[in-house]
Amino acid sequence: MTDHYEDTEETKTRVLKNSQVMAFIGRFWLRRPWMLTGTVALVIAAIGFDLATPWASGKLVDAVAKGPDAGAGGAWRAWAVFVAVYFAFSVIRNMSMRFWIPLASHNMKEMTDEGFRKVQSFSADWHADTFSGATVRRLSRAMWGYDNVSDAALVFLGPAVIVLIGLCAMIAVRWPLIGAFAAVLVTAYIVSNLVLTNIYARPANLRSVALDSRIGGALADSIASNPTVKAFGAEAREEARIAGVTEMWRRAANRTWNRFTDIWLFHNMILVLLQAGLTGLLLRLWVKGQASAGDVAFVITAFMLMTGYLRNIGDNIRMTQKGLDDAEDVARYATMDPQVIDVADAKPFRPELGEIVFDRVTFRYKSADRPLYDRFTLRIAPGERVALVGPTGAGKSTFVKLIQRLYDVQDGQILIDGQDISKVSQGSLRRGIAVVPQDPALFHRTLSENIAYSRPDATQDEVELAAKRARADDFIKRLPKGYQTLVGERGVKLSGGERQRVAIARAFLADAPILVLDEATSSLDVETERRVQAAMEELMVGRTTIVIAHRLSTIRGADRILVFEDGRIVEEGKHAELVKKNGPYARLHAVTEGWA
Repeated sequence: MTDHYEDTEETKTRVLKNSQVMAFIGRFWLRRPWMLTGTVALVIAAIGFDLATPWASGKLVDAVAKGPDAGAGGAWRAWAVFVAVYFAFSVIRNMSMRFWIPLASHNMKEMTDEGFRKVQSFSADWHADTFSGATVRRLSRAMWGYDNVSDAALVFLGPAVIVLIGLCAMIAVRWPLIGAFAAVLVTAYIVSNLVLTNIYARPANLRSVALDSRIGGALADSIASNPTVKAFGAEAREEARIAGVTEMWRRAANRTWNRFTDIWLFHNMILVLLQAGLTGLLLRLWVKGQASAGDVAFVITAFMLMTGYLRNIGDNIRMTQKGLDDAEDVARYATMDPQVIDVADAKPFRPELGEIVFDRVTFRYKSADRPLYDRFTLRIAPGERVALVGPTGAGKSTFVKLIQRLYDVQDGQILIDGQDISKVSQGSLRRGIAVVPQDPALFHRTLSENIAYSRPDATQDEVELAAKRARADDFIKRLPKGYQTLVGERGVKLSGGERQRVAIARAFLADAPILVLDEATSSLDVETERRVQAAMEELMVGRTTIVIAHRLSTIRGADRILVFEDGRIVEEGKHAELVKKNGPYARLHAVTEGWA
């Protein structure tokens, strides 16, 4: 089936190297150096006791081999040392985790928080190109990727390498040939693991990780559009579509897991060779009388330790690679600059009377061949009601996006109350502009929280006053939980008119000097439209208002109507004047009146 879930942003981004992702994770470790130092110091201390285990084992076997007639006291002392060594290792290793756990939880929280903050800073274009469900999956998966990499690299891999080097050195001191044999096989095991995992397994793993993100995007797309699915009885079609995406993931996951299994088999063969070589060489020395029973016990214990650590190394190299791949997206986000950024000395926007000036503005969308606006100039006076009309793609919505600075212009400047909006902080600018969109998106929170979103410090009385002014108080109070009613994802529990009135209440509460009404009544029935229109009339009083409308009957009272075509204003004036001119507006009016 056709893959409709290819993430546009994903296809344009490069994969970071393992070293780059590792450096990204390492920067989080260094944020709390005393926790990191405590962990490493205690892990190294525990390693010392772990390395002493073969030695203690050999001493115990030698003491026992002398027989009870030689004196049981020596055997019991050797036993006490053997037990104490393992007890010390266990306690100290556990103590190291008391430093490691808070370090990990702090860093996992901050990685998620900062990843979310970075994603929020990206432009409207970036979000339009990227499935929200896939982004959510990436952010949550990166947190656990960090956990896998950190546990593997610092808690397991680092100690394992030190122990293996130490064991090889201890064997080499007594039996150089056997020590060299052990060192060669241990090195081969580790190096081949790294090489095979990176070259053979990683490409397949990256593919399955990308498809995992795509599953999130596909699920979110279908679930968020469930009303449309039900409206067309398309449940089976959506199930088949999701099944197609999960089938692609299944095939990729099988390939990934099979490759990791191939690597695992290869390394098990190295372990068999290590086992046979170590024990065989020591047995040969024992037969010649050049090694004691304790020596054999030492080597067997050393091999068991080696095997455990080598198996852990293999598992943890694979876990590290998976963790690096899981964290790669968020690590890449950290390297990306937001497309619209505040200047270094950006000042807060000071909302005053609401004057808007476009001064020779040139703007082109990244996907367009030519500018939509070319040296566009316009002034909207404080308190003026201006309607923007024209065909789709003429530049009406772009006008609103530019005053909100959702995009940067290529030339010219936009001034609001005399302030160049490229020189003020984006957040403060947008708080000075209240927008009532055609299809308000509400949060799955209470009605009170949704209304207060424009001013979270508002009291409940202020929230309810805003709702009354928006003609929303009556329907809210009829709900069983009133203002504490949860509205569902994107407000699905409310009708279109109810959502619209909640959006208007939000705008009342914001009390911004500039108001944007973007097709705010186009999808409402006549009775609901009257209520919403009455609320909007009250909301527009004393504010600079920009109305985008296709239904021209809703803008008859505008102070000025601007008719857009291809990013230019081809006509302007009041409704009656423009109708008499018999120009573009009159033609639009005739069409809309004919459809009314």
